Amino acid sequence: MAEQKTPITVAYGDGIGPSIMQATLDVLDAAGAQIAPETIEIGEKVYLSGQTNGIEASAWESLRRTKVFLKAPITTPQGGGYKSLNVSMRKALGLYANVRPCIAYAPFVDTKHPEMDMVIVRENEEDLYAGIEHRQTEEVYQCLKLITRPGCERIVRYAFEYAKAQKRKRVTCFVKDNIMKLTDGLFHSVFKDIASEYPDIQHDSMIVDIGAARVADTPEDFDVIVMPNLYGDIISDVAAQIAGSVGMAGSANIGESCAMFEAIHGSAPDLAGQDIANPSGLLHGAIQMLVHIGQGDVAEKIHHAWLVALEEGLHTADIYKEGASAQKLGTEDFAKAVISKLGQSPSKLKAPSYADAKPLSLPSVGHKTPCKKELVGIDIFLQWQGGTPADLGEALKLTSNEELALKLITNRGVKVWPEGFEETYCVDHWRCRFMSSKDELDFAEVLSLQIRLNSAGYDVVKTENLYNFNGEPGYAAVHG
Repeated sequence: MAEQKTPITVAYGDGIGPSIMQATLDVLDAAGAQIAPETIEIGEKVYLSGQTNGIEASAWESLRRTKVFLKAPITTPQGGGYKSLNVSMRKALGLYANVRPCIAYAPFVDTKHPEMDMVIVRENEEDLYAGIEHRQTEEVYQCLKLITRPGCERIVRYAFEYAKAQKRKRVTCFVKDNIMKLTDGLFHSVFKDIASEYPDIQHDSMIVDIGAARVADTPEDFDVIVMPNLYGDIISDVAAQIAGSVGMAGSANIGESCAMFEAIHGSAPDLAGQDIANPSGLLHGAIQMLVHIGQGDVAEKIHHAWLVALEEGLHTADIYKEGASAQKLGTEDFAKAVISKLGQSPSKLKAPSYADAKPLSLPSVGHKTPCKKELVGIDIFLQWQGGTPADLGEALKLTSNEELALKLITNRGVKVWPEGFEETYCVDHWRCRFMSSKDELDFAEVLSLQIRLNSAGYDVVKTENLYNFNGEPGYAAVHG
């Protein structure tokens, strides 16, 4: 009886997408992958038809039914109004973990880091990629950085479980909690808590700036790195590039019920229709997909064949090197070369083993017991250009009362009143912190203050309530 095929959703994408997808599917078919592809239309055509997120409603139906998506790169039209399809899909389908292996294939692919073999596990839904932005004044725009405890717990645990399953030895956390003490501080705190549950796996942490420098300089020092969304996006591209070629890196986006697999590169419309693109990135994404759906034996066969083709110098134009490569192949012929090597194993490059690989199964993340939450003040943001910080401070003191008094004013995060420096450059956006003299503030006083400010002619553009959680401040101190 024939093995039942796993339904997957496939999108051919834009630019070089159709050619590399066809090449990838040809290899999967020849290797015996038991899949039943359903094709959907996404990308530029859908955008230009009026769907601002680049995907039709019927495509969502396929994705929610198969729960597995193999996606070629797409082109997002330039100009305002178009949303990133990748971001939309990650959020809508709960694809919280982005997994990007970055491996050097020296001496067959040029790299300054021949021992590099690292995996970046990037949080995929939160951080600045929440996309919550506002223009608040003539001069100031904001983007909100959102970090949640459940989000941190899911991605950190995934990193450790991935390391355990792949028999990797160390997980490193990249954060910037010397500056962002609450948001990145939470990520780091959760990392340390979860790391304690994996005594057989080494763990350490780095500030992201020096960590990025070390990835660029000595990537062989790293094994698995876990980090918030923005850092992971940037550093994974850096890592893929220094490994030898962004065109060879695949990516998995994993959620509790759905998963998406792709190449990390873009649609390269200037190369479309020329049969020269390297399909390896999408092929590596497909290898990750096969492991995810429990066909590790097929994934291993394809990966080994790809390594053999690489060893034999059968290269596409992006990695071809005169005198070192044996043959320059187009997209279709490279796929045929990989197919011809099925059943063989590399002699020099490390041959991965997927035969016993299984999809990771992680516990669902619950919610913590609520803290004692006390309102103790408010940050009120004003648009104001009426004079000096001292002028504003003295004027705002008139709106204070015994319940809620002005304590300080900042501009772009730096304290300018009281006792500010005249050298501090100020824009038209002022944070004015009012604090209660009581242990807990009545919210009616907050509303009363805003009414007094409005009646006095002040332009209130935003407010942030200040809370203590179990007696600890839930707001940052200020610079200055």
